Amino acid sequence: MTRSVKVVVLTGLALGAVLGMAGTAVTSSSLRAILWSIDGTGLIVATSLLALTQFRKGNDLIAAGFLVYAIGEAVMLGGTALSMEASVPTFAAGAALWSAALLMTSVPKGFAPLWGRAAGCVGAVLFAMVSLHIFAGQLVTPIDKPLPSFAYPFLVLAFVGWGWATAKSE
Repeated sequence: MTRSVKVVVLTGLALGAVLGMAGTAVTSSSLRAILWSIDGTGLIVATSLLALTQFRKGNDLIAAGFLVYAIGEAVMLGGTALSMEASVPTFAAGAALWSAALLMTSVPKGFAPLWGRAAGCVGAVLFAMVSLHIFAGQLVTPIDKPLPSFAYPFLVLAFVGWGWATAKSE
């Protein structure tokens, strides 16, 4: 991975982690939409590049996981300008894809450190629960507590693990 690709990946992951969490804390819906649109775009770029680098290394399952994550993030990006209630269907679909992607990138050895992979597995289970609740007819918005709010820190820890592995890579 070239230095410039590393910088883009690390920047995208950092934007995703910081602005994503910030978006859950702000009360202004327009500010939240701006934060989440930058967060989502950064993560789509970062995970797309991670998919390519992992594919080149022969880590097909991990590479596919990053592609699934990018698709899930793109689905969610479509709902960022909507009201919390109107964004629920895109959030449910995105959370389901996040869950699958987190498992695909966290279960196999070879990329992220164990603590980052463990956080990804916990996040996968929590986002699967959120998605299943919504698909079962419950109204769960992206900022509800305890879920999905409790799941976001595990997602961010997975990002930190991805960033750690990227920074350490040759």
